[in-house]
Amino acid sequence: MTQEEQIKRFKEGFPYLDIVDAATPSNGIKVLASDELKEALEYYENASVKGKCKFVPASGAASRMFKDVFAHKAETISKLAGNIEKFAFYSPDVFGTAPYDPDTTADRLLGETGLDYGNKPKGVLKFHRYPSEVRTAFAEHLVEGAEYMRNADNTVNLTVTISPEHRQLFEDAFSAVKDEYESRYGVKYNVRFVYQSKDTDTIAVTPDNKPFLKEDGTVLRRPAGHGAPTYTLNDAEEDLASIKNPDNVSVERNLETTSKYKKVLMGRALMLRDTVFGFLTEFEQMEGIPGTSIPLYMNIPGYNAPKDDPYATPEFQQLCNEIETFLKEEFCVTIPMARSCRERALMLKAKLNRPLRVCGMVRNEGEPGGGPFIIRAKDGSTSLQILESVQIEDASMMKNATHFNPVDIVCCLRDVKGEKFNLLEFVDPETGFISSKSYQGRELKALELPGLWNGAMSDWLTAFVEVPVETFNPVKVVLDLLKDAHQ
Repeated sequence: MTQEEQIKRFKEGFPYLDIVDAATPSNGIKVLASDELKEALEYYENASVKGKCKFVPASGAASRMFKDVFAHKAETISKLAGNIEKFAFYSPDVFGTAPYDPDTTADRLLGETGLDYGNKPKGVLKFHRYPSEVRTAFAEHLVEGAEYMRNADNTVNLTVTISPEHRQLFEDAFSAVKDEYESRYGVKYNVRFVYQSKDTDTIAVTPDNKPFLKEDGTVLRRPAGHGAPTYTLNDAEEDLASIKNPDNVSVERNLETTSKYKKVLMGRALMLRDTVFGFLTEFEQMEGIPGTSIPLYMNIPGYNAPKDDPYATPEFQQLCNEIETFLKEEFCVTIPMARSCRERALMLKAKLNRPLRVCGMVRNEGEPGGGPFIIRAKDGSTSLQILESVQIEDASMMKNATHFNPVDIVCCLRDVKGEKFNLLEFVDPETGFISSKSYQGRELKALELPGLWNGAMSDWLTAFVEVPVETFNPVKVVLDLLKDAHQ
């Protein structure tokens, strides 16, 4: 889009989606019983997977994490200074010794003569302190990968989306721990640092929709949210991808729970994938069998099934019934009324033949917001979708939301024939949104492309599974590092 087209989009926004209902444990979110958890874990351990990859998207500059520090917000910098020795990034060489002046502490955290953390990506910031080491967020992803993303040959594949200017920081962070971790965990890391294409960058605007100008007078351009990494995921060669945000890590004592539920999500995804593959294989086998029966699906005036129509046989209609039930029960997918047996069958086949994802959902224990919903598409079909609050026109719908999206997603990327899906074919371009961000403490509006876990996966097969809140430990602001999951 040109700059003028982008500004027009800022002014006009994106269309709201047609929400049928919030997804809940009784309608769209699977709450697994103990035997189902065990089944998913066993399936994961025994399933045939050619390759797995841990995907960490969009590890950009951590400016939002330090927004209140940049602004020298009194409450924030006072708490920062009062607890500075509890942070993994604390060093007396940088911050001195007590007592700690709030303004000086803030400057040493963000300034170029200090840690310069405001200009570095979250992935390379020191998050956790252990008796014998200090780990960055990226290092915690390496440890997690060794625990639940190990391939049969003991390789661990990670794809990390970064900005070009941060590559050396990540290379250094990796080289600092690579040999030690490979020896400690008995793995071989294959880390791929990829860039978010500049072609997907969009301009930022002020709150009144004027181009946002940097100090040098140029317009600020920024990565277009979590939609652009879809292009990177599309290049993945593995069968299975596990997606988790760069800041959603915890100290190692919580790794057992994190690992268990990642394996549950992967096992569940592979179970559903293999069921889909079974239906598609049977479907294609039956397509070649001539039929002789009249349609059983519905009595349509003027429609006469040709004798060579395989979709009109009782056997094929029974298969379609099973597929329709499966799609509704596992994915909340329904299709509109068809005009013929053939149309019904081909609609169901098309719904099956697409990428599949299983998304962990955490119970919303605070104010309801964006998260899992059931949506009706323009063609009349329904499906499960993840929405941001800005995509929801009727605020009352948000009150029904029992869960929210922690970005804990497992993706099956290949079709029944083992070929890669072209993920760009399953994006809904009308599902972007406008978000509020900041640049060096200044407010701005950002244009988000259809997000990696919402509009960019709009036409995927989507299932939701409840996971414990203990698996969700994001660091959105620096003071989050004082929470128990990071201490």
